[in-house]
Amino acid sequence: MMRKYDVQPVDITRVEASASEFDAPTENMPTIMPLLYQSGYITIKDYNRDYDYYTLDVPNKEVRLGLTKALIPSYVSPNTLAVTNMARRIAQALDKRDMDGALTLLQTFLGTVPYCTNANSEGHYQQMLYVIFSLLTDYLVDVEVHTPTGRVDIVMLTRTDLYLLEIKLNQSGKSASHQINLKNYRQRFALSGRPITTVGVNFDGETRNISDWIIE
Repeated sequence: MMRKYDVQPVDITRVEASASEFDAPTENMPTIMPLLYQSGYITIKDYNRDYDYYTLDVPNKEVRLGLTKALIPSYVSPNTLAVTNMARRIAQALDKRDMDGALTLLQTFLGTVPYCTNANSEGHYQQMLYVIFSLLTDYLVDVEVHTPTGRVDIVMLTRTDLYLLEIKLNQSGKSASHQINLKNYRQRFALSGRPITTVGVNFDGETRNISDWIIE
C-alpha cells in the first residue's frame, strides 16, 4: 500500500491534517494516512481548535520499531530475522565507534540478499539504509537533512558520535566523500556537541551491494 501511494518509510512522520484526511474509510482513501491511523501506526498528538487541525505522529519508539520491522521484507530482505540480527551486530560495531566494521557487516549481508527489481536508484539504497539503521533503537536517524549548501542523504546520531552519510550509485566512495567536503556538510552540525564522522558510500548497480566507502 505504501508503494501504491508513493510513500517512503521516511515519510511516516509528524504531519498536520484535518479529521477528514485521516479518519476516513480505507476503501476510498486518497492517501495512505487513514490506513496508518486506523492500524495504529500513527496517532493524534495534538489538536488546534483555532484552525481545526490535528497533529499526528508515530505514538512511541516501540510502534516505530514494529513498523520498521514490518517494512524489512519490502525494503531489505524477506528474511526478517537475519536482518534484525545483522542490525544488532552493526549496533555493536558502532558502539565501539567502528563504522568500517559496520559497513563490512552490511556488505557481507547484502551479498546474501536475493535480487531486487527496484534497486536502480540511489533513493532505493537510501531507504534501505534508513530501514536498517532505524532498527538500531538507541540511535536517531534522519534523511535528506538540509544544509545551506545541499542535503545530507543520511544523518545518524549514536550514543557518542554524529555520522553524515552520502550515497552514490555506480560512482565511488571517493566521489561521495568529495561531495560531503565540497559542500562542507560538517559546518551545519558544528554545534552538535558530538564528534562528526563523514562516510561516502558507493553501491554497484550490477551486484546491488556496497562496492567501496571512504570514512573521514
